[in-house]
Amino acid sequence: MSTPVPAATPSQAARALDLSADVVTLTAALCDIESVSRGEQPLCDAIEAALAPLGHLEVSRVGNSLVACTDLGRPERVVLAGHIDTVPLTQDPPNLPTRREGDDLVGRGTVDMKGGVAVQLRVAAQLPEPSRDLTIVFYEGEEIDSEFNGLLHIERQRPELLEADFAVLLEPTAGQVEGGCKGTLRVDVTARGVAAHSARPWKGRNAIHEATAILSRLTAYEPSTVVVDGLEYHEAMNATGIRGGIAGNVIPDACTVTVNYRYAPDKSPEEALAHVEQLFDGFETTCHDNAPGARPGLDLPAAKAFVDALGVPVIAKEGWTDVARFSALGVPAVNFGPGDPNLAHHDDERCPVGQLSACESALLRWLA
Repeated sequence: MSTPVPAATPSQAARALDLSADVVTLTAALCDIESVSRGEQPLCDAIEAALAPLGHLEVSRVGNSLVACTDLGRPERVVLAGHIDTVPLTQDPPNLPTRREGDDLVGRGTVDMKGGVAVQLRVAAQLPEPSRDLTIVFYEGEEIDSEFNGLLHIERQRPELLEADFAVLLEPTAGQVEGGCKGTLRVDVTARGVAAHSARPWKGRNAIHEATAILSRLTAYEPSTVVVDGLEYHEAMNATGIRGGIAGNVIPDACTVTVNYRYAPDKSPEEALAHVEQLFDGFETTCHDNAPGARPGLDLPAAKAFVDALGVPVIAKEGWTDVARFSALGVPAVNFGPGDPNLAHHDDERCPVGQLSACESALLRWLA
């Protein structure tokens, strides 16, 4: 369990988050204000206090999320978004406070994703007159159930704040652009049998044995690679759980296999579910979760300008991120931020300081 830290007062928070400090120092300061999900208030207070002196920004607060906007009458508006919560801390080894090890900044949140938040704050401080109007979003509750997600709360309470032509989510991508994201659905596929005493199995029908057909279809399934807006998305269909049986001497009358389908963003949630139902035709299927993917929209002017200005590799996002929320609002979005996503949530979370500086420079180059 994490050790609680005292809530910072606004004056303490303002001193802790010196926006004139370099991006590495600022990342460390952000990380060292503990903000495990549902405990974001001290950090949100700190960011709000740090943004207050910036007269070119209008700052709105929704719960423990902040939206800072310019209003310069530019022909385009872009969103820079990042969540301020982290997964829980560890004590052995301790991953706060942050520390430097060679060229790495080590500690909880250095990858996911306070490095990206530090870049957002540096952009906010250094560009009073950006080439595009900016909406900079710092939001709570990304690492836990969707009901706590700050973007969802902003969308429901102040939807006008998220209106834009393009969005960049500063999730860790190791400094590459990851376009869009795949959709994900979770479905239970159930084989039915007839219960009986295990000494007389011929009096029943074993549902666990029947479920071998479900697993056989999964084993034989060949996932597709789908090209969307020039990026390759590798679909995946996997069993992620199985349950059945009520006692050691009872032939089970039901066996359920949980299947997770990661689908390319060319499919709607309805099309993805229909595909799964067709694969398991003849079995009972129950869908418990189905989150759509997001097209990268790299053919759109704002997205093309972003990619051209950065001059970094562009690949498909193989997981699911909140770019899908922007896509659902009609705002094309990409992922771009410092840190190796493979190290997110690790006890030894660490980010090369060079990536922090490179991401900051890239966004300043695009928006200057």
